[in-house]
Amino acid sequence: MDGLRIVPEYLDRAAQSAMRDMMLQGVLARAPLYTPRMPKTGRPMSVRMTNCGPLGWVTDERGYRYQASHPETGEPWPPMPPALLDAWRELAGYDHAPEACLVNVYRPDAKMGLHQDRDEQDFDAPVVSLSLGDTCLFRIGGTKRSDPTRLIRLASGDAVVLGGDARLAFHGVTHIMPGTSTLLPEGGRINLTLRRVTRP
Repeated sequence: MDGLRIVPEYLDRAAQSAMRDMMLQGVLARAPLYTPRMPKTGRPMSVRMTNCGPLGWVTDERGYRYQASHPETGEPWPPMPPALLDAWRELAGYDHAPEACLVNVYRPDAKMGLHQDRDEQDFDAPVVSLSLGDTCLFRIGGTKRSDPTRLIRLASGDAVVLGGDARLAFHGVTHIMPGTSTLLPEGGRINLTLRRVTRP
């Protein structure tokens, strides 16, 4: 699909370790993980999450949305580490800075169902994703839920760019492969997703 770009080993081991420490010791210390819930039903998702940047994506019984503060602490989200902004500049090919970085933490049994990223105003900007920790099976299809999908292995340090036709592709995570990385002390996977929310 035009606009889908996989960059294997975008982050080398040293850069992965530095990014892990920035997340665990910096971002998560100021914006603790919480369990997002599905709209209407309130059913908890299997991932835990937080955000950094001016805006953060949240979901609960009231729906999907972006907001400037943590839903449990009420505090502003911490700023994005410079290394994330550097990754956006190198990978996005877009003139304006990201406004949100979603931090999704997957336990070995966590999944993410097929979905589109369409809560943003600006679909011209790509979505840039970085993987840390255990390898996952990433499923991606087309712009209709019924389109055929394919599975891609994403290992620690890999980057994904969803732009162009792929910006609104349905995608998800079907499986985490335990023991495929030693980066995270307790195993599992961290996915960092950079997004532009508003139109410039």
